[in-house]
Amino acid sequence: MSKGAETYTAIVEHALNLSSELGLEGLTIGSLASQVGMSKSGLYAHFASKEALQCAVLQAAATRFSEQVLLPALAQPAGLARLNTLFEQWMRWGGLFSGGCLFAAGGFEYDDRPGPVRDALREQLGKMLASVARIADSAMACNALSAEHCSKQFAFEYWGIILTLHQHQRLFAAEDAQALARTAFSGLLKRFQATP
Repeated sequence: MSKGAETYTAIVEHALNLSSELGLEGLTIGSLASQVGMSKSGLYAHFASKEALQCAVLQAAATRFSEQVLLPALAQPAGLARLNTLFEQWMRWGGLFSGGCLFAAGGFEYDDRPGPVRDALREQLGKMLASVARIADSAMACNALSAEHCSKQFAFEYWGIILTLHQHQRLFAAEDAQALARTAFSGLLKRFQATP
């Protein structure tokens, strides 16, 4: 890796941690420059705009999410083992950053703000939900979940649990948030296992 690439990676890593605390909108070239000990003009050499920086952060977060959540789940056999690993890794994911899950927070922050950051966020969230649906499909294919159900509906309800978990952890500081989320997820699995 070249020195320029190393610098870029280090900057994005700082930006990712900072945006988990301040939100994507709170991440600015100025706030990041002071964190990494560079001038604003030095940062502009790597990122043409604040939006380019935010999109780079989302891409870095997506890569880390894949490594920390999706790949461990996909290493498990298709079915309940894979679904349970996915959920457990996803719950741990929010705890990797001091500000919680960037995607969950960003979804509320940018849900009605058109532009490249919203587009990038929608793309990443769409991929995440599609991954949940594919894993649910594989569970249906091996009869771990009933094929009478829709994987898109499963992903929709799964995401609802993840968002509720994020809010209870971050906004309410609920110590039992993970226990409640596990109970909700267990109920989701049982309902999708049952044949209507």
